[in-house]
Amino acid sequence: GRAMKVEQRTVTGAEGHLAVTVAGEGPLILCVHGWPELAYSWRHQMAYFADRSFTVAALDVRGYGASAKPAAIEAYTLTALAEDVARVAAALSEAPAVLFGHDWGAPIAYHSALLHPERFRAVACLSVPFAPPGPVPFIEVAETIYADRFFYQTYFQTPGVAEAELEADPEESLARIYFALSGDAPLDSWLQLKPKEAGLLEGLARPDPFPAWMPAEALAVYAKAFRAGGFRGPLNRYRAQRLDAEQLRHVHGQLLAHPSCFIGGERDAVRHFLPGMDLYADPGAGCADFRGATLIPGAGHWVQQEAPEACNVALEAFLRRL
Repeated sequence: GRAMKVEQRTVTGAEGHLAVTVAGEGPLILCVHGWPELAYSWRHQMAYFADRSFTVAALDVRGYGASAKPAAIEAYTLTALAEDVARVAAALSEAPAVLFGHDWGAPIAYHSALLHPERFRAVACLSVPFAPPGPVPFIEVAETIYADRFFYQTYFQTPGVAEAELEADPEESLARIYFALSGDAPLDSWLQLKPKEAGLLEGLARPDPFPAWMPAEALAVYAKAFRAGGFRGPLNRYRAQRLDAEQLRHVHGQLLAHPSCFIGGERDAVRHFLPGMDLYADPGAGCADFRGATLIPGAGHWVQQEAPEACNVALEAFLRRL
């Protein structure tokens, strides 16, 4: 495609400024990244859809990159983050936007559509299927299942612990996290058995060279951002899960009404977060207008970076059918 003209915008969010990268002209697609990433993780989608007569925007989610980083756990509830997303959509487009979400960006996108339905027209989500909000947060389920062994989300609950480990060398931390959850690592490396008191990075390898989908210059972009911004805001999203149930009470059990689709990597460890279950078995179960699932062979969790071509083809098929 042509050289992409990219604009950096600042939008006033619900609690501080939000950095938004914008490219292209046409109907708005708004991309919401996950943990531990940046707007930059959507670079392949931005180039592809800006070339196809869309405006494509990606924000640095609150707590990340060049966006505001409040310290409080309650600043990272799905309600708070959805408010940010709705404000970005409103700032960039009068017409309803399409949402793309990945990892935590998927639940943030789903809840943006649930809580601000008129602002969005469709939701495409990657790696984490929609589940209607309910009274029991996932973290409580995880604490029961992983009572006697390590699980990253339970490890993240005590403020300061994971921050200290990951901030000691952000580049090394990110390289190991990105590899462990990728399709290039041994299956479910992320969920390997280790004692409850282990650290996150224990047993996670750093390959040399890194798989081609994460070139050194890309890893450097992430490392620079996390060296500057730290991990507190990003980790607070895991801690805020306990506050979501009460805040979302008015939408408990609600199906996702908007047209939606799901894209996942076949080798994503998220599939096996609940032992003995495949969380990708029926990704449209909570969706009232589900348009299909695409599982990409060989890809792991970072599906839009690991397999951008397959991901873009699936996303474009979804958009063209709206």
